[in-house]
Amino acid sequence: MRFANDGAPTWVFAEGVLILRGGRVIDPRSGTEQVADVAVDGGSVVAVAPSLATEGATVVDVTGLVVGPGFVDLHSHVHSIAGQRLQALDGVTATLDLEAGLMPVEKAYARAAADGRLLHYGFSASWGDARAAVHLGATPAADLHTSLMMLGDPAWQRSSSPSERATWLRLLESELEAGALGIGVLMGYAPRTDPDEFLDVARLAARTGTATFTHVREIIEADPTTPIDGSHEIVRAAAETGASMHHCHVNSTSRRHVDRVLDLLGSARSNGSQVTVEAYPYGAGSTAIGAYFLAPERLDAWGLQPSSLRLVATGERIASVARLAEVRATDPGAVCVVSFLDEERPEDAALLQRALAFPDSIVASDAMHVEWPDGSTDSREWPLPEGGQTHPRTAGTFSRSLRRMVVETGAWSWAEAFRRCSYLPAQVVAGFAPAARTKGWLGVGADADLVVIDPATISDSATYVDPTRPSVGVRHLLVDGTFVVRDGTLDVDAFPGRPIRATLG
Repeated sequence: MRFANDGAPTWVFAEGVLILRGGRVIDPRSGTEQVADVAVDGGSVVAVAPSLATEGATVVDVTGLVVGPGFVDLHSHVHSIAGQRLQALDGVTATLDLEAGLMPVEKAYARAAADGRLLHYGFSASWGDARAAVHLGATPAADLHTSLMMLGDPAWQRSSSPSERATWLRLLESELEAGALGIGVLMGYAPRTDPDEFLDVARLAARTGTATFTHVREIIEADPTTPIDGSHEIVRAAAETGASMHHCHVNSTSRRHVDRVLDLLGSARSNGSQVTVEAYPYGAGSTAIGAYFLAPERLDAWGLQPSSLRLVATGERIASVARLAEVRATDPGAVCVVSFLDEERPEDAALLQRALAFPDSIVASDAMHVEWPDGSTDSREWPLPEGGQTHPRTAGTFSRSLRRMVVETGAWSWAEAFRRCSYLPAQVVAGFAPAARTKGWLGVGADADLVVIDPATISDSATYVDPTRPSVGVRHLLVDGTFVVRDGTLDVDAFPGRPIRATLG
């Protein structure tokens, strides 16, 4: 740095420094917005100022574009290059599988590193896999597809004996010690378990200074016989244990009762509980067809019919109770799309809007892998080969949220959008994951995980019929200072993603 005659600082940069020139720069941590230049050296932001000298630097003109920290997705089941490429074009720079997690995490991290990842990645400790290891004698494989097959097995869904509970709690603690990002709890897939088990999980999270990420069990409106209302269970556990507790996809687990659930969570937060919440802007979810809540006798609880379910791999819409029972028996891990709200109905669209607009609600995708007719779930080809199927949220969650909440309705400013898509999700794990502390904000010392957006064109393109169409409007995406997307084009040779892991104090 040197000083001009008027005393203003100027910079002379070494070769290799990148300057994004003249963009509308957003820092959600401070809530500031300014037209400025951003200088990137290696993996860090080294300067942000209204005018930086360009001598010795590579300059990219981003005049008229929005520059902010890349999106941190707390809820992505995309463990593939194909899926991460779709998420990159949606503005995502870090994909974390925290709701389900994988076990063992050492194997999950090693596999991702060996395959290569264009985005940063991380995994929670899997409550479901730990229970399956104890109840079923299963050997965890750090593989989502194996876990999906297990979900429909009633033997892992029962309450644990005291010795079984102690054993899987020790497994979870060992995973946390190995760097797992908290504990992923698929309670909605084993909703008849003893609520005391969940309290023990919360106590473990509190004692280790981590967090839980929970797909809640059914809420009271859907099942009056549930051992405890799923959302109330999180509120109770947070209050009793002091643990940080994250409520996954409140839009899909609450459905038409989301206002009641949000009021409950808001009261807990006002009373000092460390409860965070996420939502995505779609009226359909996606999961394994063997899930507890998709049993034929359970559909009425949510006003669903067999035809509300469509198999991702084949596009088949389930025609009858008999067909549903058949698929659940023969292929319980088959991924399906479940329509629970009609996005074309104004009252249903308003429910989704309110879930996103809830104070401090975080945008998270629940992205799923892409599956082709031959059963493969990854590809290094780009554009992606024809015939790939997934949920459109994999490709479009963040761009769809920006289009609806910033561009169309003005419900969020750009600073607020980046706070919900970048800063708040990074903060959820920053307390126990040092690598997250320099993500989600834009200032000197922040990681160079940056997204540059064209506010005039940002939009999702994926549909339920054509779910792998990439979003538009992400002009540039840098991960660790490396262009993954430049001028709207994906760099197929860029694999700068790094692991994000916990470090227990």
